[in-house]
Amino acid sequence: MNIDIAESDVKSAKGNKLPSLSASTGGNLRFGSGFDPVTNDRVSTSNFGGSFGVSTGITVFNGYRVLNTYNQAKLGVEGSKLDLEVIENDIALRVVNTYLNALFAKENLTVAKVQAEISEKQIDRAKAQFDAGTIPKGDLLNVQSTAANDKQNVVSQENALNLALLNISQMLQVPFEGFDVAKIEVDSPSAAMLYSTSEEVYKKALTNRPEIKRAQLNIENSDLSIEIAKSAYMPSVTASGSVGTNYGYNLDLPAGFSNTNFFNQLDNNLGYGLGFNVNIPIFNGFKTDASVERSKISKLITETRLENQKLQLQQTIEQAFQDAKAAAKAFEAAEISLAAQTEAFKNAQESYNYGAMTLFDFDQVRNRLVNAEGAMIRAKYNYVFTTKVLKFYYGENILQD
Repeated sequence: MNIDIAESDVKSAKGNKLPSLSASTGGNLRFGSGFDPVTNDRVSTSNFGGSFGVSTGITVFNGYRVLNTYNQAKLGVEGSKLDLEVIENDIALRVVNTYLNALFAKENLTVAKVQAEISEKQIDRAKAQFDAGTIPKGDLLNVQSTAANDKQNVVSQENALNLALLNISQMLQVPFEGFDVAKIEVDSPSAAMLYSTSEEVYKKALTNRPEIKRAQLNIENSDLSIEIAKSAYMPSVTASGSVGTNYGYNLDLPAGFSNTNFFNQLDNNLGYGLGFNVNIPIFNGFKTDASVERSKISKLITETRLENQKLQLQQTIEQAFQDAKAAAKAFEAAEISLAAQTEAFKNAQESYNYGAMTLFDFDQVRNRLVNAEGAMIRAKYNYVFTTKVLKFYYGENILQD
């Protein structure tokens, strides 16, 4: 919508370079006292008259105000397109974040279901041990309680996944019924760190970030505003031209007299006119000086805003780069921890099955595995998001791959 308005401004500014053209017509009916053309005596008479005219005008020179206004309007279109690009980029980043939240919820649900299955198997074994008299009833109740908590966790994770899918379907404005998201494969951290330094990302971002381009356009716009304000110092030159004619009819002519033919009157009364005007400003109470000074101050403000935009961008990218490095290390550590806890759980499960480990010790090992799985999921998607943020500032399409 803003782009359409800006394009309308361009059309209007372009029209200011063209000459104006207008046509006019009018008529009048008069009653009352008049002169008899024969006796020259005052008599009562009625007559009707009218006129036709066409006029044109053009600004020959006004200190390049028209040209600079037109260029300023074109910058407005470019600026509106950049504003739209900023909005699109923000939406893309939000979509990626929401998508990763849905994948995060999916993996949490998978882990919760696996733990619930393990708990169900432990109930069967605990019942057999209780019936054989090898464990007290308290141990059986503890196993059943753990299984119940695991089932409740499955329900909670299902709700979390449904909410995550609902959020992304609403953001994409697609029906929620049957909506799902595809999984992604996560590369190893060492292979996915594409940028050696934050400065590399920052230099590339300066060339592609729409907010930086918008701030630079604002400086160009300020330069044009200064030139427009200075145009008031210069003389303005306008030219005009006109053509017109008129006609009249006496409604009470004496006998023997007649009105001249309508078209003959238009031809006989046809007249032309040309005009040329020069306006030279001499003094207007320093209004032009003040306008130029305001425009210069406005440019200084836009230059300061550009530098602030660059500084904020640099700080954001530096923070994002450090976040990505930390996330990569956390991802590597989580992979190692999960592998170790998985092996420890396998050994503990065998020991528990042969009666070499108590239920309490077995639950401790299983809890460590659950925590390691949760930490792995968080580290993985935090790593994916932080690397996506770096790609976002580098100018890559983060909605692909």
